Amino acid sequence: QVQLVESGGGLVQPGGSLRLSCAASGSILSIGRMDWYRQAPGKERELVASIISGGSSNYADSVKGRFTISRDNAKNTVNLQMNTLRPEDTAVYYCKAEVAISSIGVFYVYWGQGTQVTVSS
Repeated sequence: QVQLVESGGGLVQPGGSLRLSCAASGSILSIGRMDWYRQAPGKERELVASIISGGSSNYADSVKGRFTISRDNAKNTVNLQMNTLRPEDTAVYYCKAEVAISSIGVFYVYWGQGTQVTVSS
């Protein structure tokens, strides 16, 4: 079994910064793509940023230049540095990972439980 646990959410003023972390644990052989999603009240869950094992990353247009995704393959962690936060960034943030749990090479998708980010003065 694999668990993803996010941390680092909270309340921050507009223009402030937060750093989210997600740690994967369990029977992990390797991890492929890792993503951060968010879901605001009344809205669909949306992809914020993604990163593959080699380090290449992609971002939603709404966060480009403000958010940075990174990962530590040795520690099975993924981080999201969020700068210049705006009220519209308020949401529950989820990490998602594609994890291989055996040598067969099949990757399964796992989600974390989410962490609340609130941007408000």
